[in-house]
Amino acid sequence: MNSYHPKSLLNDLQYYITPPHDCSYLPNKSARMVFLDPSHRIDVLTLSELSRTGFRRSGDFVYRPECHLCRQCLSCRVPVHEFEMNSSQKKAWKRNQDLSMRITSPDQASDLHYALYERYIHERHADGDMYPPSRDQFEKFLLQSCAESFFLELWQGEDLIAVSACDLLDDGISAVYTFFDPDENRRSLGVFAILKQIEHAKKIGLRFIYLGYWVPHSYKMNYKSRYLPLELLIDGQWRRLNRPLSATEIEHLGNSLMTTLPSGWNHQIIK
Repeated sequence: MNSYHPKSLLNDLQYYITPPHDCSYLPNKSARMVFLDPSHRIDVLTLSELSRTGFRRSGDFVYRPECHLCRQCLSCRVPVHEFEMNSSQKKAWKRNQDLSMRITSPDQASDLHYALYERYIHERHADGDMYPPSRDQFEKFLLQSCAESFFLELWQGEDLIAVSACDLLDDGISAVYTFFDPDENRRSLGVFAILKQIEHAKKIGLRFIYLGYWVPHSYKMNYKSRYLPLELLIDGQWRRLNRPLSATEIEHLGNSLMTTLPSGWNHQIIK
């Protein structure tokens, strides 16, 4: 791997770039990742600045895609004080009012958390690169953290049915990963978990929920574009999506990002 230095205010940190490998989001595409030297011990302020420049945390690794001829991995965040639920989100909110929320530390995770995670991976992501699940994977991915992290848990009485692993930033919350009871399809627990994160961010006086990467040509990622308004990091600038996009518009947006060169962005869909 080669040393890599992004043009940002974070040049005093050390970065590396991976060789090309298969893309996790798009078929027949290769990807490269820039990641922060794991030996760096970063604080909330540093992770926040990294998040604003498109980085994301997974376990002890903080990374950002840096791919040849593709810029489709768009960091996205929801401005929580301007967010408005759509009709399906309102239904999910109403449907889950019998659940209670708890904020806990990852170091309090128990066999109950791992059992839920294991079932979720087995039944929802058996075709993904996280299958098969293992306790070691669970601990490295969700319990080990170089950040100030917490679990947002959803309980039905004494039953744990959903967990969102989150990082605290100086301007928001970064949603790292959510897993839930795969038997509770009717509840739309993934949607409700994001809505509870938005509510929690408002309550503690933060501005954004960072949802990770939206990849327009990846159908499984398009749910992120339904939380509006949505801000997207394009060519180093946060730009706003204010309305739902049609499938044709999403396809067109993805096509326009199939290059490494900044486009001098002047797009009628996103301002």
